[in-house]
This record gives sequence, C-alpha cells and structure tokens, in this order.
Amino acid sequence: MERLADDELSRLLLIRCFEGKLLDLFGQGVLNGTTHTCLGQEYVPVALRPLLGPHDWVFSNHRGHGHYLARFDDPEGLLAEIMGRKGAVCDGVGGSQHLRRDRYLSTGVQGESLAVAAGVALRLKRREPGRIACVYIGDGTWGEGAVYEALNLIALWRLPVLVVVENNGIAQSTPTTAQLAGTIAARAAAFGIRHQRLDTPDVPEIRDAAGPLIEGVRASEPLVLEFVTHRVGPHSKGDDTRTPETLAQVRDWHAEYPDRDQLARLEALAKERVDALATEVAARPMATWTAA
Repeated sequence: MERLADDELSRLLLIRCFEGKLLDLFGQGVLNGTTHTCLGQEYVPVALRPLLGPHDWVFSNHRGHGHYLARFDDPEGLLAEIMGRKGAVCDGVGGSQHLRRDRYLSTGVQGESLAVAAGVALRLKRREPGRIACVYIGDGTWGEGAVYEALNLIALWRLPVLVVVENNGIAQSTPTTAQLAGTIAARAAAFGIRHQRLDTPDVPEIRDAAGPLIEGVRASEPLVLEFVTHRVGPHSKGDDTRTPETLAQVRDWHAEYPDRDQLARLEALAKERVDALATEVAARPMATWTAA
C-alpha cells in the first residue's frame, strides 16, 4: 500500500476512530438501537471522494458512516444524529442508517437505493447531463429482486449510474460463497453493464483505475465497480460469528500501511478529536423535530 499525504490518511483514520468510538459507546450502554461500522472498508469512499462532484448523487446503505464522512467531513453532525442531540443532520429522526443531506441519501433497506437511484439518474440524464448517481451496495444485496429490476432499466435506458459493490465476503453472518451463485461480473454482463473488479486498498491505484471508468458513467455508460474488501468489525455491534482463525485471515489496510510513524501520529490526533467530540455532543440538549 502506498504512503498517503497527511490529509488523506487523516480522513481514513477519522472514519476508523469514529467507528471505534461508536462501538465503545454502545458497549457502555450510552447509545440505543443499532449501528453497522465500516471498519476495514474506509478506503473505498475515501478513494472515490475526488471522483464524485457535489452535484452527483450518492446513495448509501446501512453501513454508511464512512460514505457520509468521506463526502462531508462532518463527524459532529453524524454523531449528534446517532445520539439524538442538537445539531444532528436530520434532527435525530434518522439515526445511524437513514440520512438525507443535499444530494446524499442513505437507507437501511437493502436494495432500495438502487431503484431510487435509477429514477434520479433518469432525471439527471434528461436535465443535468454529466451528473451521475453513485450507489453503494454489498455482496449480500445481490439477493434482492429490486437490484435486478433496477439494473434492467439502468441498462435499457443507459442511465448514468455507478454501482459500487463493497464485497467484504460475508452477508451479515453468511459467507458470500454460501449465498451468491456465480459472480457479480457475470450478473452485470447479463444486463450488458460494464464491470470492474478492484482488489487493492491502495487509494491512488484505485483512483487511477476508477477515474476513466467513472467518466464513462457521465457519458451514460453505467458501471458496476466491485471492491474486494474486508469487514474487520462485527456485522452490527457485537454479533461477529466468525472464528478467530477466520478473523486472523481478514485483510486490513490499517495493518498494511507502510509508514507506521505517520499512522501513529495521525491516529492519535484523530482519536483525540473523536473523544472530545463525543464528550461535547453528549452534553448537548436532545434534538427536536417539527413536521414541516
């Protein structure tokens, strides 16, 4: 993995420390409900960040904190949303999974975003050519019928949709090999949609490979961009059913990063920021929401 500039590595570590803090807060009983962290997958949205403009739409999923933080660099608003405190992105009614800000939308309903993105992309193609709809899904989401209905229209109408597949090899607790027949590439090919598989956590390498392909999406050439990644943390809070032997084989970009001194220095700063933020947000009054 290539050494990154401080600002790039800081963004990765902010996401990692944020996710770690959430698990700590849930463990302490401070937070209610559930949350799904992206530990190990932080590099995907960070790598795509400069390839997506503010006028592009981003559709996230249940494991979307990294997607949000890569786009907005707003840990304050996100943590306030999860904690139901003043200053929350959606006044505390969306929680961890359901967010709406500008042209960013997340949902915990598997497969839903792809269908919604197809409709948004149709409007973009007609009214805002050159803009795209980027949708994050997982390998497990390929078991949803809505995915195939959406892909059919995306291919038929040549819609500017970028489908980012974070293939972490496990759908909640079921290995991908036990629930997904064939390959994602073959499923995309069945609709005549381009597919690219990336198995590196190297941010510059990802950008070099994905950049020209995403420009094709802007010209109404839909794309399935599959990342072979790894989920370091549990599915939700403490429900990791993998054996210690399996977990020992999980690939983590954090462990592979070459400049350990830079990593330690910036991680300490990120942790300090997140710790202070958690204390400050917890002291805020509860968020209030009024129907428009």
